[in-house]
Amino acid sequence: MMSSTAIPAALQPVGCVGLGIMGAPMTRNLLAAGSEVHVWARRPEQARALAAEGATVHENFADLLERVRVLVLNVSDTPDVAALMEGPGGVLDRGRPGLIVIDHSTIEPVRSRELAMAAAGHDMVFIDAPVSGGEPGARAGTLSLMIGGPAEAVDRVRPLLEAVGSTLTHVGDSGAGQVAKACNQLVVGETLAAIGEAFALAEGQGVDPARIREALLGGFAGSRILEVHGQRLLDNDFTPGFQLGLYQKDTAIVAELARRTGLELDGVRRIVDAVNAACADGRGEADVSLLARYSARGVPR
Repeated sequence: MMSSTAIPAALQPVGCVGLGIMGAPMTRNLLAAGSEVHVWARRPEQARALAAEGATVHENFADLLERVRVLVLNVSDTPDVAALMEGPGGVLDRGRPGLIVIDHSTIEPVRSRELAMAAAGHDMVFIDAPVSGGEPGARAGTLSLMIGGPAEAVDRVRPLLEAVGSTLTHVGDSGAGQVAKACNQLVVGETLAAIGEAFALAEGQGVDPARIREALLGGFAGSRILEVHGQRLLDNDFTPGFQLGLYQKDTAIVAELARRTGLELDGVRRIVDAVNAACADGRGEADVSLLARYSARGVPR
């Protein structure tokens, strides 16, 4: 669903870095909304694929930074974001004063806060805005965005955020969006584990899990995860919408956040163990829904 709000000239040009399974469709949605988009990628073929759709391709990151007013990041992990922000030729080195960085990556909340403070020291703004909804949501422009950062800056870039998401929640100050994403990943993982165990229990009693899913969807146990990923389990279809290998990184963030908070969360340990087991079996490129198969002991995977 595209935004009905025009992209103001003050927010253009927009630079996009991270053009993978999520970043590419989100960049296309910015183009469709009327943004002047500049792109750079470590793999040049990813950037060239967007040139035909109107994006301006840059050969290096520093050149892109000198052109744009807003920078959108969609990369894999905390070190990737830190390198783009703090590394030679990076944002703090070559970005223009007044630059706004929107980070859609899922990274450690503590580092997100540190990067926001560093950006502020260079007269820039760093907004954490991780997303939920997977590749289908990225393509449709219906992602849920969990946003942390100064309210005034968040309001200023709202037209860009509305081009990629349909649910925008300003959770709080810098890092709050990443905390919300950690909570999201915790709920997703524990729900998948519960679904896997419920299906295993049904099968163990000779009851069709498909009928169990149908029954549960009509009551309080119903959820989007049961609807979508429950069907994936029944179909044995683990074509990735969000890869387990990336979710493994996210569960490590959740576990570290719990440790820093002084919480012992049994559910987190169970999820981490299940994800690590799946990845150790070489299933890291499978969809995250496969986690459900690893949550019930003794169930064929």
